[in-house]
Amino acid sequence: MTTTPPVLFLSHGAPPLADDARWTAELARWSGSFEKPKNILMVSAHWENAPVTVSPTRTRVPLTYDFWGFPQHYYEVTYDAPLAPDLASEVTSLLGAKGVDVRRDETRGLDHGAYVPLVEMYPDADVPVLQMSMPTLDPHELTELGRSLAPLRDQGTLIVGSGFTTHNLRWFNPRLGPDTRPPSASSEFDHWARETVGSGDLDTLERMLEVAPAAHEAHPRTEHWAPLYVAAGAADASGATERTTAVDGFWFGLSKRSWQFA
Repeated sequence: MTTTPPVLFLSHGAPPLADDARWTAELARWSGSFEKPKNILMVSAHWENAPVTVSPTRTRVPLTYDFWGFPQHYYEVTYDAPLAPDLASEVTSLLGAKGVDVRRDETRGLDHGAYVPLVEMYPDADVPVLQMSMPTLDPHELTELGRSLAPLRDQGTLIVGSGFTTHNLRWFNPRLGPDTRPPSASSEFDHWARETVGSGDLDTLERMLEVAPAAHEAHPRTEHWAPLYVAAGAADASGATERTTAVDGFWFGLSKRSWQFA
């Protein structure tokens, strides 16, 4: 590594992301805009588990197809990225120093919040990947968790929070197409998120449910927003001062805004 990787928060899309030529191109361009990292630590909205748990480090296991009712070919996607045992040890050490217990689950493969975007960003599957669970949805605790992980950047690790900037599946209507006009609640929340993340105001960010417009509509449950706290905490503690929108726009009414912190 000759440069320190950024920290990312990305809106990861559902399995049909692979069919969206615009979005896949955006992700490919994004990953090509910075040096390939030594490894990747992925925090996905789709893995909540306490205590903090990390994915397999001894033997590759199949992906976790944590979705239902899709055509068969979505369950045949593979992503055989190398394992990252050294990264798991670093995560365990850094969090252990803060009194945070870390477990390992040698049976759980990457879920779609991890592999769906990685297939587009690193299609050769040549970067070691470790997935880490969220032990809580508490904003401050997740921000502090991210702060504890900040030193990983200096070791060449790309820290990625994978969620969705707005995530209300009641808005999703396949008949209207991906470019349908978003509900006003989605647009209003997206605007607030752009301004608040861009300002670096973590205190306000953590109070999202209290202060953001249409917060409870944009996130009936906050698991798809929560990975942003880990990313923002890691970025802040490692001195990142640039907060750039890397992907914007809407997909079936959901904001796919994604940020790079550097």
